[in-house]
Amino acid sequence: MVVVDDDTGVRTLLTRILREYGYEVSAARDGAELRSIMAMGRIDLILLDIMLPGDNGIDLCRSIRERSRVPIIMISARGQESDRVAGLDVGADDYIAKPFGRSEVLARVRAVLRRMRDPHAPLDAPVPECFEFASWKYHARRRELIAPSGAEVDLTAAEQDLLLALLRHPQRMIGRERLLELSRSRVGSSTDRSIDVLVSRLRRKLGDGRKIRPLIRTVRGVGYMLAADVVVS
Repeated sequence: MVVVDDDTGVRTLLTRILREYGYEVSAARDGAELRSIMAMGRIDLILLDIMLPGDNGIDLCRSIRERSRVPIIMISARGQESDRVAGLDVGADDYIAKPFGRSEVLARVRAVLRRMRDPHAPLDAPVPECFEFASWKYHARRRELIAPSGAEVDLTAAEQDLLLALLRHPQRMIGRERLLELSRSRVGSSTDRSIDVLVSRLRRKLGDGRKIRPLIRTVRGVGYMLAADVVVS
């Protein structure tokens, strides 16, 4: 995901909001930096300001659409209907007017990413059969967690979903709200203690009482990260 805005404050704010939610985000000040980032690999979404130095957002969106279907959300202080229509006409998927709120940004990002999924693909992407991490094994289809000793460890359905969400995104910080969404454990909002309690229960079952390099690391005030390397098969 890339945030493109020449305003340092706005660019930093958007980047922080999206990273705290668990997305991998790059930042660009103008079209030249955006093109350099796009040349490095696949991008899932672009948040693109209209008023940029050099090529403006409308021109950049039109140029991108000539060769890519990457989702684009236009962002600008110019909230008039004509500006929104211009952005949508050249291929933008949505539009956010400044000033914006955190909840609106996250909701629109999630909505655009949902719409961009292959409509013929299942909602739940297939997962590998087995995950191996720190001498543990988790068999996804059988939903079995095997300890280093070879014993099977019982997990609740919520603990199973949480573990699978962490295993799918190793070595990445995942915000509480994003973790709830990934794990499908709709046990509360990201502002309460529900996800913290669930993580604590999973840690106990993993024997993860280490203060130095725990398997599930707390990113204070943000979320959690599975710190172990994961091998899938």
